[in-house]
Amino acid sequence: MNRDSLKRELYAEFLGTFVLIAFGTGVVAQVILSNQQNGTYLSINIAWGFAVTMGIYVAGGVTGAHLNPAVTLALAGRRGFAWSKVFPYWLAQIAGAFTGAAVVFIVYREAFNAFDHGSRVVLGEKGTAGIFATYPQPFLSILGGLVDQIVGTAILLLVIMAIGDTRNNAAGNLGPIAVGFLVMAVGMAFGFNAGYAVNPARDLGPRLFTAVAGWGTEVFRAGNYWFWVPIAGPLVGGPLGALVYDALVGKHFPDENTKQTK
Repeated sequence: MNRDSLKRELYAEFLGTFVLIAFGTGVVAQVILSNQQNGTYLSINIAWGFAVTMGIYVAGGVTGAHLNPAVTLALAGRRGFAWSKVFPYWLAQIAGAFTGAAVVFIVYREAFNAFDHGSRVVLGEKGTAGIFATYPQPFLSILGGLVDQIVGTAILLLVIMAIGDTRNNAAGNLGPIAVGFLVMAVGMAFGFNAGYAVNPARDLGPRLFTAVAGWGTEVFRAGNYWFWVPIAGPLVGGPLGALVYDALVGKHFPDENTKQTK
């Protein structure tokens, strides 16, 4: 493994994930702290989609822009990505997400104080921890949350594999835009239960930030210890979605030699 090459890749994953979270948590902060005077759930979905697109443009030329441990794991399992790089990529993604959340908090610190008077409540009417990480609806069980995260991430990876498969389409420079619209669609279709994390770094990095920035360890206890669900669910769903795509579509394309003899 070339150390300089790996360092460049990790920097790209860090910066791409930073951009993703800065835009993504930034739009949620704007909506919540303005009491929905500056945005709605629709604007949140749209901005998260564009956040993914911008993150891909930042890191795509270096790493392909995983920006998501579930993507990294799926690519290692189905596309020959080096297993030795999986954990370093995860760390870079989580660090980028943590830093993106920190920057949003710094920018909106006075707005936070105006909204909650410095109380830093996790849930409830003045709860603000949900700006950074996902929390389940009161009706959602842990099992229901796992299903939610597995299905959402499986669909995400299934379509990402399709977009990235040049035998199936030629998205080219439109690939990042297509993935952004995919994330918008996932949010609009599967966001109600628990905010469609579908990305362990997107959830864990900002959650770690809130734990040290005033919200405390309640961010891990809330929702019946919900915090592990958007980590475990996507890590199951991502490889599953990639496997389904390969099994039903990917492996059924004729190889080049077969096509040339027809």
